[in-house]
Amino acid sequence: MTLTSLWRDRQAREAPERGVVEGHWDVLVIGAGITGLTTGLLLARAGKSVAVVEAREVGAGTTGGSTAKVSVLQGTQLSRLARRQSEAAVQQYVRANTEAQAWVDRYCEEHGVALQKRPAYTHATSATGERAARHELAVARGAGLPVTWVDTPELPFETRGAVLLPDQTQLDPMELLGALAADFRSHGGTLVEGARVRRVTGRGPVIVTAETGTATAHTVVVATNMPILDRGGFFARASAERSYCLAFAGAEPTVAGMYLSADSPSRSLRDAPGPDGPLLLVGGNGHGTGRASSPRARIDDLVAWTRQHFPGAELTHTWSAQDYVTSHALPFVGPLVPGRSDLMVAGGYAKWGMTNGVAAALALSSRLLDGHTEWAAVLDSWSAAWLRGVPQAALLNAEVGFEMTRGWLSPLTRPGGRAPAEGKGEVRLDHVGLPTGVSTVDGVVRRVPAVCPHLGGVLRWNDAEHSWDCPLHGSRFDKDGALLEGPATCSLTRVRD
Repeated sequence: MTLTSLWRDRQAREAPERGVVEGHWDVLVIGAGITGLTTGLLLARAGKSVAVVEAREVGAGTTGGSTAKVSVLQGTQLSRLARRQSEAAVQQYVRANTEAQAWVDRYCEEHGVALQKRPAYTHATSATGERAARHELAVARGAGLPVTWVDTPELPFETRGAVLLPDQTQLDPMELLGALAADFRSHGGTLVEGARVRRVTGRGPVIVTAETGTATAHTVVVATNMPILDRGGFFARASAERSYCLAFAGAEPTVAGMYLSADSPSRSLRDAPGPDGPLLLVGGNGHGTGRASSPRARIDDLVAWTRQHFPGAELTHTWSAQDYVTSHALPFVGPLVPGRSDLMVAGGYAKWGMTNGVAAALALSSRLLDGHTEWAAVLDSWSAAWLRGVPQAALLNAEVGFEMTRGWLSPLTRPGGRAPAEGKGEVRLDHVGLPTGVSTVDGVVRRVPAVCPHLGGVLRWNDAEHSWDCPLHGSRFDKDGALLEGPATCSLTRVRD
């Protein structure tokens, strides 16, 4: 199975040449997704010398795999936040997302990026889902959003009602990133693709060491969602989650809004312009990275569900994306460690990066330009709000400990022998007793070390994407061991037969 994002397919371009990392900069940003490019642009507009360094290419990470709903109604995110934070914090979060949405709308209008305005819905299909949706309604109203309850959202399956927020935004995220990248360069910014950063050291200046060179900067912003630097311990305060999205042509009936279920497993719906009429985008069936027995079965389930409710739907694209959900239910934006104004991070968007990522960029640029953005304090990376997530963080790390133990014990029950079947992979012990990942793809048997170089978790085979995924903190590697996404910063070494 080949997974290709609709957005990346539409904005297809040749792989960029590996750029050289060099020079000295006022600000060097690591990561060319929505946060990194927006931050770079805002600072370049203000006259700063800025470089954005990307390991692969623009949009290769979470942004390019997004459903690209630019919405302040975010499923049941506000009620989840209200269970952990104060009413004032919820209101500030809504202000941050509302301002970010307005910024995106203005930017798209000024730069010719197509967008569609749609109502957003959080719908329910069960009694449990209805209770969750009505709780979201109450919290959203308390935060000042003009939400209403509708009993019969226009969907081709039975529901128990939905929360409605009008006039939200959807778009093609790669089209937006392309505009941001071009605008960034036009303001004197330097974009370096194909240059994975390995280390960030020193201070005054900060030294950034990549595969293709070394640069220095007065300030470094790590905009990789989960920081590739462990010093702040953010990996221990957030869980990596993978989710799936499918595009269908010819689906009837069409949907006229952006929908997300309050029930589990989740179901996300929106339309997108297509060459022969609107496409239907269906998402959901998320799971902890490296913790699903068969990601492919989850995709097959989404396909079957769609064809049940939208007869005639023809699958055109299948893809996935990864995001991080924090223990305290808020993104983190600010210093990597307390007291270090020269080393900033941003991430933990809980699958709502099209608003939260822009809010993070607005907050970062305001801080670095000595401005003041009142709502930015609620996103601060070291605020007291983190303390409200301590119980959840303890649970997350207990799960990590369980996955670590299970990963090292499981290969003991799998003796070596025949190569796995086509498309399959499994972890076995090598001749010195270390876990080795063995896979068969396109008739070729490959062997790689099955221990994540980040913190030693034993990797699991992803049968949908033919990758090795870490169940601890979400690092992923392709079938040959090449690093796909962090917090790991180096690839696996191919094991010779």
